Amino acid sequence: MKPLFLIGYMAAGKTTLGRRAAQLLGIEFIDLDAYIEARYRKRVSDLFAEYGEAGFREIERRMLHEVGEFDNVLVATGGGTPCFFDNMEYMCNRGITIYLVVSVPTLCRRLSRAKVKRPLVAGKTTEELHAYVSEMLERREEYYRQAHYTFDAEEYESTASVDKAVRQLALLSSASKPADKA
Repeated sequence: MKPLFLIGYMAAGKTTLGRRAAQLLGIEFIDLDAYIEARYRKRVSDLFAEYGEAGFREIERRMLHEVGEFDNVLVATGGGTPCFFDNMEYMCNRGITIYLVVSVPTLCRRLSRAKVKRPLVAGKTTEELHAYVSEMLERREEYYRQAHYTFDAEEYESTASVDKAVRQLALLSSASKPADKA
């Protein structure tokens, strides 16, 4: 089976959906950030600090191309992964890409609960967080919208809603070639 790539903004539910879907589909799950951390034995935040964003994005590109060569795998990318180099084109050509769409208010609510784990939003007030997410999502949307499929991930907060999305992914994974956007 061709690789499945989940894309979308941070807190869209890529890891949550990806883990569950991979388990139920009987394929390997790879969180790209965790994969990078395991390979480099450093946290993503430390790699950013050491190499800067440009250096980190090059590492990310290499690791994406590495995991993208695996079969029977579901990859949850970082929120910025599709927006650099040829990453989006590569994922679309190599496998099936699914954009998890979530509204700015829902992303802000999810992120405000996880600020400690998300250094890019740590310390931001509610208003600053909303402005930041709105701006970044607007910039990234042109890349995200290139995905083969879009899933409304607004409700991915319960087991039932995640399982419904998993069933949709199962149908996509059995398709040999992406057709129209879902």
